Amino acid sequence: MSAQSFIGYQTDNYNGVHGVLTNPANIADSRVKLEVNLAGVSAFFANDYIGFNLSDAFDDISRTFDESKRTPKENNALALNVDVLGPSVLVTLNEKSAISVFTRGRFFFNANDINGETIDKEGGFDESEDFFIDEGNITGAANLWAELGVSYARVLYNRNQHFVKGGLTLKYLQGFGNAYVKSSNLSLDYDADSRLITTQGEVTYGNTDDLDEAGSAGDFYDFNSGQGFGTDIGFIYEWRPDYAKYKGTDAQQNPINNRGANKYRLKLGLAITDIGSIRNTNGVNQVYDVNRTQSIDNFDGDALEEGIEENFDLISESGSPNSILPTTLHLNADYSVIPKLYLNLNAGLPLTSRSKINAQRTVTQLGLTPRFETQFLSVFSPITYTQGSGVQWGSGLRAGPLYIGSGSILSALLGSETQSLDVFAGLKVPIYQRKMKDRDGDGLKDKHDACPEVYGPIENEGCPWKDSDEDGILDKDDNCPEEKGPSENKGCPWEDTDADGIVDKDDLCPLVPGITALQGCPDSDGDGITDTEDRSPEAAGKLELKGCPDTDGDNLVDVDDACPTVPGTSENNGCPEVTAAVQKQLNDYARTILFDTGKASIQSESTTTMVDILQILNEYSSAQFTVEGHTDSVGSNTTNQRLSEARASAVRDFLIDKGISSNRLTAVGYGEEKPIATNKTKQGRKQNRRVEINLVKQ
Repeated sequence: MSAQSFIGYQTDNYNGVHGVLTNPANIADSRVKLEVNLAGVSAFFANDYIGFNLSDAFDDISRTFDESKRTPKENNALALNVDVLGPSVLVTLNEKSAISVFTRGRFFFNANDINGETIDKEGGFDESEDFFIDEGNITGAANLWAELGVSYARVLYNRNQHFVKGGLTLKYLQGFGNAYVKSSNLSLDYDADSRLITTQGEVTYGNTDDLDEAGSAGDFYDFNSGQGFGTDIGFIYEWRPDYAKYKGTDAQQNPINNRGANKYRLKLGLAITDIGSIRNTNGVNQVYDVNRTQSIDNFDGDALEEGIEENFDLISESGSPNSILPTTLHLNADYSVIPKLYLNLNAGLPLTSRSKINAQRTVTQLGLTPRFETQFLSVFSPITYTQGSGVQWGSGLRAGPLYIGSGSILSALLGSETQSLDVFAGLKVPIYQRKMKDRDGDGLKDKHDACPEVYGPIENEGCPWKDSDEDGILDKDDNCPEEKGPSENKGCPWEDTDADGIVDKDDLCPLVPGITALQGCPDSDGDGITDTEDRSPEAAGKLELKGCPDTDGDNLVDVDDACPTVPGTSENNGCPEVTAAVQKQLNDYARTILFDTGKASIQSESTTTMVDILQILNEYSSAQFTVEGHTDSVGSNTTNQRLSEARASAVRDFLIDKGISSNRLTAVGYGEEKPIATNKTKQGRKQNRRVEINLVKQ
């Protein structure tokens, strides 16, 4: 509501220029692209004194007021305003901003703290009876002015669900006339016997024109009474939980905002209008002393100003104070119940003082308005509480260029004690924002959508993706769109490169034919170990030995066993280990070998001994030995050295001749260097003449 103008219509999202009257932020991101208002008028009346049934006026208008209910109080009030919105234009500049230029004529009349008994008795006091009237502190003002306004609004914040816009209006004001009155402790006491009336208090009166030559106040209308400036400011917040569905793209995937659609679930507005005043350059302010007792027969003047001027003393005169605009705080909440159906809650709270002189003041109003709204038609039914006048119920509509309605028509026709009336009507030429048509809701405008009736991704021109091979994988994601395949293989069938009946994804050896038991890997020797892991793929082996055989059973595979047919130890590379006992036995045999005296020839008696030595060496077939020759000290060292070497070589040669590998035996002579007994006795020298066969340790 803007000073109770166009009640109900102000809630419409398609109200265009009218939106700036309550909140200049309304025109940013407006549903209206361009609008020209031709003419519109709104009239409002409210009081707390008289209530009537408007329907009686159709039968007998005089009876309507005669039979109306009156509620006189010591502080009755009434308000009247007429708001004419002349030629005006709204232009949306871009997605974020808009501008409006409007012309407007306004008339305001306020009267506050009037003693209702005075109204009740006016023209009807019985002069034959005493009466007393206590008027107290009356205030009243009437102002007529024109406005030329410019409004600018802009989107301030737009982030997903949250949207904020603000607006500012600057107005040039041309005053056409004003009058006001204010009393202080005003009272009238009439004595019927003496016909004397005693008045007390003080009255301040003023208007827009200078006093005429006779000293009386001039006319109310003065087309050069004063000028001024005014301001409106406002902000709007919108909660848009479904913001994503109002965004689309064109064929080039450029973003498009659906400017023709209301996007909010909840809209909250805050504005202050009519901040400012009109400087009354030709106005006069007169203060009268009304403390006087005089005969009622001496009272002159038919009008208020004449009555004051003719009967009381002027005590001061000055220039008229500025006409204060009806500054109002507007609060608005609009909720989208379902698409096209809205519920609006608004409040208009006056910010000018009730007692301030020459100030216009709106009446406090709270409104709840349900409405059905489309681009070309809006129907609304405001339920309004007006301070002092109670609850009113009205109706209105917007149909294309026509808007008409009333915030009180239904309660006035149906009720019997209506204390508030208003009506508005007008014509305008609107051009609305085009709605983005997207019938399938895929975000692509219909004119760019290759399948406008079927939902489809923008990347595919608004058509659904195909599944040519019907494998459940869309062609866009299918590497083999003409051949069925699982999603794990991106729509392609699994391959079997080695043609072993096991697909590559399950085949551990996809390039070599294999068996199912080994997950597609081959097993040439049939030992249950795949060739890739079998160290002996051509010979069956044990799993714990990685598929290799162990012929001698010493747990060392043949390929690593230096003695694959003879059990041995891993420390000795799979060969039997020559123990100390074996070494002793070997030397016990070797020391019994007999040679011819002074020679290297082995006597035949030692054949059995040599056979025993051969058996031991064959048992330890990988061991290497040193055949060592030793002598006693009889004879020269040189002779003894040569003899020891010859005897060692004779034994070595005998063993080699009987099958011992030559690389296992080494012959060495030590002469008399390593005796094991004394050479001074016959027995000791016999022990020193010997042959030893010792293991070569690796």
